[in-house]
Amino acid sequence: MQPETLPGLEALRALLPVSRETYERLATLVGLVKKWQRAENLVAASTLDTIWTRHVADSAQLVALFPQIRHWLDLGSGGGFPGLVTAILLNGSDNGMVHLVESNARKCAFLRTAARETGAPATIHHGRIEDILAGWTAPVEAISARALAPLPVLFQLAGRFMAPECPAMFFKGVDYRNEIDEVSQSWDCDLVIHPSRISEGSVILEVRRAVPKADGRT
Repeated sequence: MQPETLPGLEALRALLPVSRETYERLATLVGLVKKWQRAENLVAASTLDTIWTRHVADSAQLVALFPQIRHWLDLGSGGGFPGLVTAILLNGSDNGMVHLVESNARKCAFLRTAARETGAPATIHHGRIEDILAGWTAPVEAISARALAPLPVLFQLAGRFMAPECPAMFFKGVDYRNEIDEVSQSWDCDLVIHPSRISEGSVILEVRRAVPKADGRT
């Protein structure tokens, strides 16, 4: 199979340069997701046929948008999107590391297997997000979360980390404005909306400041 005809390569190349070696690491991840999917329901079954676009390329947007960030904290990592994709794309960069936090023990087993077999610079943390973050000390330059929770919950989980020097990147669907309206009732925040280049109507919300309002009202 010629490189130009490899599944998903065109969508990835539209975002950022991808070497054959990196593509093969991503292909290993895709193969593992499909293998484990039968038992673990890592992604929605309806998206398996479009996994390269729906999950891999979608996740790759983070590195395309923020190529300078080397230390990520990925919350609710599940099937490894975006955390493992980010780590694979960072492989070979100086001191790159992605910390993946997941409460489900079997999904953590999958993440550890995938990280090992892809050679991704990733550390897997098993436990509730609140518990893991309470004692967090490792360097972090940015936070990511995809298909995890509504914005108010994400702000409660990661609010103390979010700052100009440590932004959060939240993947959101077409109803993201309703979530922004809701979270704005109890938080002052600075948001940048990045339209998705993969899923029409979806966005990546970049949060560089989040401060709870004293009275919880607008």
